[in-house]
Amino acid sequence: MSIKIWHNPRCSKSREALSLLEENGAKVEIFKYLDEEISKDDIKSLLSMLGINAREIMRVKEDIYKELDLKNEESEDKLIEAMVKHHKLIERPIIIKDNKAIIGRPPTLVLDLV
Repeated sequence: MSIKIWHNPRCSKSREALSLLEENGAKVEIFKYLDEEISKDDIKSLLSMLGINAREIMRVKEDIYKELDLKNEESEDKLIEAMVKHHKLIERPIIIKDNKAIIGRPPTLVLDLV
C-alpha cells in the first residue's frame, strides 16, 4: 500500500505519524512540504480530498497567521494563496492514500488508512 505524508521532520506529531505508518507496514512517500514548491492547485486538491475549507487546514497559532491578519480574511482564494507563500501555515501531518486524506492529529488517526 502506498501512502504519502506531508511531513515536517521537526514536528513530533509528524514523526509519530510516520513511525506508526512504517510500523504497520505502509510504503510511505515522504513529502517535506516546507522544502518543496506547492501550487494553489496542490492545496485545492488536498482540501478536496480532506473535505474541508482552507481555514480548517491552517495553523492559526503561527506568527505569520497573525502578521497577515488572516483571522479576518474571508476569501478562500486568499487563504490558499497565503499557504502557497507560507508553507508553515499548513497543518501537519497530512496523510494521503488514494484520493482520501486526513490530518494526523492525533497521530493515531493514520491507522485508519492502513
